[in-house]
Amino acid sequence: MTTPDLRSRLDEIFAARDRAHMAPTIAAFLDVLAEHPDDATVLYEVGGSYDTDGQEETALGYYRRAMDAGLDGRWLRQCYVQYGSTLRNLGRLDESLAVFDEGLQRFPESESLGIFRALTLHAAGKPSAALGAVLTVIADRFPTDEVQRYEAALRGNGAYLASLDA
Repeated sequence: MTTPDLRSRLDEIFAARDRAHMAPTIAAFLDVLAEHPDDATVLYEVGGSYDTDGQEETALGYYRRAMDAGLDGRWLRQCYVQYGSTLRNLGRLDESLAVFDEGLQRFPESESLGIFRALTLHAAGKPSAALGAVLTVIADRFPTDEVQRYEAALRGNGAYLASLDA
């Protein structure tokens, strides 16, 4: 269980990171992990730091461990996005789609999961399905007057485009 003090410590490390030089951030998170080896949030943050550093294969193990350790809430949603995206970056597209689908079952309201899933569809050579998925996210999650006026058309076009790559 991540205490407020631990969360604060993790947030400080994250805020101080330099994306171009991640070694100090990775080291800081690993120090925290040594103190809290089974904390799901710490595992997630370690994974994210390796991911940012381009060490995607290493990141995957930490993401999975964080999920298995009971990561929840916003952190779990973010983990699904990062885990699925990392799998996509590694060319493991079927696994990526499976992670995004699992995430969307848990967090159907998540725009980020839907949008990043569309990126995996595109990478899988399904550009029509990718655009269709984005149109559906727009129809579902952006209820402006204009989007609502054309909601049926967005959904219809989204479904049609998705069917082209089925």
